[in-house]
Amino acid sequence: MCKKIRVLIVDDSAVVRQSLSSILESDPEIEVMGTAADPIIAVKKIMKEVPDVITLDIEMPRMDGLTFLRKIMTQHPIPVVVISSLTTAGTQTALKALEYGASEIIGKPTMNPDLFFQEEHIMLCDVVKAAAHAKLSRKKPELFEQSQAPEPAAASQPVTNATIQVRPKYSADVMLEKGGGNDIIVNTDKVIVLGSSTGGTEAIRSLLRQLPNNMPGIAIVQHMPEGFTRSFSNSLNQISELEVKEAENGDKLYKGRVLIAPGNKHMLLKRVGKEYFVEVKEGPLVNRHRPSVDVLFRSAARYAGNNAIGVILTGMGNDGAKGMQEMHDAGALTIAQDEASCVVFGMPKEAIKAGAVDEVMPLNAMPQFLQRHK
Repeated sequence: MCKKIRVLIVDDSAVVRQSLSSILESDPEIEVMGTAADPIIAVKKIMKEVPDVITLDIEMPRMDGLTFLRKIMTQHPIPVVVISSLTTAGTQTALKALEYGASEIIGKPTMNPDLFFQEEHIMLCDVVKAAAHAKLSRKKPELFEQSQAPEPAAASQPVTNATIQVRPKYSADVMLEKGGGNDIIVNTDKVIVLGSSTGGTEAIRSLLRQLPNNMPGIAIVQHMPEGFTRSFSNSLNQISELEVKEAENGDKLYKGRVLIAPGNKHMLLKRVGKEYFVEVKEGPLVNRHRPSVDVLFRSAARYAGNNAIGVILTGMGNDGAKGMQEMHDAGALTIAQDEASCVVFGMPKEAIKAGAVDEVMPLNAMPQFLQRHK
């Protein structure tokens, strides 16, 4: 049998610790090696046994999660999934967590977190598995400055686990039927559609920083939670010559503009005449994601055809592979990030395996390549 992924859960809420433990332990590939009510306790556990993945809250007693994350990633890098209540005021903190090296961010609701975890258990397990595959160097644990405060007592009343209900895994069909779009106008403007997941925030940042303001319109789906994409878009807008914004329904996509799909909403590319715009809408999870790369790519195949360029970057799973195949069949130019430069070579690998990719290249080669084909 394959070695299980060992997870340490760090959260000051007994409800969350119990819920996450039950959810992760339900996956045969995951083992919860322990829990900690704050980072100081977590340090003691790490000194005894190093986990493969840490799930981490941000707001905790004795040491905040962001400080702990920074210490972990500078002293002893371990894949970290931040699970925190993301509010408008807190999204900058979440953005900082990614900059410090967090593999993923998951929004934790302030109300009924136990119900949320039960409903989203497949996503949670997938995220932990993705983090475990992230490329991080391992070093010998170093002693952190430790408080002498006693460990808190265990919760007196265990949480009663709800019955886990497995949601069906929908395809892009639930959002847009395959084919049947308008005839593609010859010589219409180019458009770039891009999808990514684990490791994608920094990959996108690196790519956009190197692109000039005369690039074709770019539509991006990055798997991330609701409430975070606006801050992410704003941060990209500050470092890029391109105009970057979180997409709103009906936004036009034109030369020099980048639209980021909002968290928890699907984004589709549409066209009227020669003008591209995006449709942002509700809908079920597609490939267990919302937004879904497959949904964006299918809409690009339908409404842009051979005028589209598809790019798939680092990420766990297979979201985007089928959509890129449809783009490829429609005559679009399709590009995948190579394994060496990916944090997780999952999504690109699946697209390549499907025969959907024209070019495979390292991330640092993409800016010049896209400029040549604009």
